[in-house]
Amino acid sequence: MNKNVKALCEAAIMVAIALVIDLLKEVLPGQLPNGGSLLNISMLPIVFFAIRYGAGWGAMAGFVFGTLNYIIGNGIAIDWTTMVCDYLVAFTLLGFGAGLFKGRKWAAVWGSLVGGTLQFLSSYLVGVFVWGKWMPESFLGMPMTSPWIYSFLYNILWAAPNIVLTIVVFILLYRTKAMRRYLLGSDIPQKA
Repeated sequence: MNKNVKALCEAAIMVAIALVIDLLKEVLPGQLPNGGSLLNISMLPIVFFAIRYGAGWGAMAGFVFGTLNYIIGNGIAIDWTTMVCDYLVAFTLLGFGAGLFKGRKWAAVWGSLVGGTLQFLSSYLVGVFVWGKWMPESFLGMPMTSPWIYSFLYNILWAAPNIVLTIVVFILLYRTKAMRRYLLGSDIPQKA
């Protein structure tokens, strides 16, 4: 099978899995206001795909997931900047950052950490400059006076647990030889 066809098929499968996982957040505890979720590993399939195929393919899968996540997952946006930054840019950066570690030792750990951090930074900045206008007077029992602090607290609440959970799942998957070979892309044809 042609490498590009294989990559497109896997991208479609991983984006679909990520969408299903993301839709499950509606029935799980730990919802934050405005769409955040404390326990959501929808980033796992995107990172998984990105570390197999690289930054370009990962960015593409992240962009597609972000677009579909906004449309199908009842995305929350107050204007075009929140739609673009919280969904399109954030998930594109997730896939891009994870893909930078293609074929490297500990790719799943570093890919999850870097991709998740880039996703967090996108959401954090749009939280400061756009969502900060609607900052509540108190959050987590603390008075909120700065959109920088509010956005950091809000976004770290979903980003940190999801990054850690994704890394833990990858470490568990990496323990089996077949999954390790798959994660490292040993089965991908070298000719395009």
